[in-house]
Amino acid sequence: MHMRWRVRSGVLILFLLCSLFLGWFPGFISAATVTLDSIEIFKTHELLSSEPTVYFHCKGENKTVLPDVKKKHALYAFKGEESWQPLTKLPDMKCKRCGFYEEDRIKSDDVFDEWEFCASDFTTPDGKYIHFKDKELNATFFCPECVPLGSDHTSGPNNGGGGMHWALVVVISALVSTVFVLGAVTAYKYWQRRKREQEQARFLRLFEDVDDMEDELGIGPLSNVI
Repeated sequence: MHMRWRVRSGVLILFLLCSLFLGWFPGFISAATVTLDSIEIFKTHELLSSEPTVYFHCKGENKTVLPDVKKKHALYAFKGEESWQPLTKLPDMKCKRCGFYEEDRIKSDDVFDEWEFCASDFTTPDGKYIHFKDKELNATFFCPECVPLGSDHTSGPNNGGGGMHWALVVVISALVSTVFVLGAVTAYKYWQRRKREQEQARFLRLFEDVDDMEDELGIGPLSNVI
């Protein structure tokens, strides 16, 4: 009974630690939503088409066509509520390879610009990031959820928040691993003890059955007693 209680306690502690981790560090498992605030293209690449088809795309994701962007040197502003928004979601510690492109009917699509898009790019208090490529485009992205992430990455030695987060993650991971190992060892020992008890019980029952058979045949130790 005591061993079983220890197993249940280990499982309960593991569950509480996981809940604590998920509650304190949602940034490590969630992603921040990015929308397009405005864009201006400085050129088009398709010679045979009067209206280009411009789209945004991150590697491994579906492309997002910008249906309103048709003319160069025109500033297009958005509310973030358009049907094609948001553009993407950025995790805390990992960048994405993204870019703006123009569809080409003959050969591979033309590239306005392609770059490593990171949550740490958003360092201004208003949650905006401006991406400029000479003679190609000027785009402004909006991600208020990215601002704390960007501040952690750019604050340098004056702010050890990022390092502290990782240290806590390591500590919690170590605790979870320790509880898991202890629970597994405890469960294994409990299983071994139960197995020995069952074997001993079968052994005793075997002797009892033999004694009963000897008594019935009159060859047991009590067969000569009158």
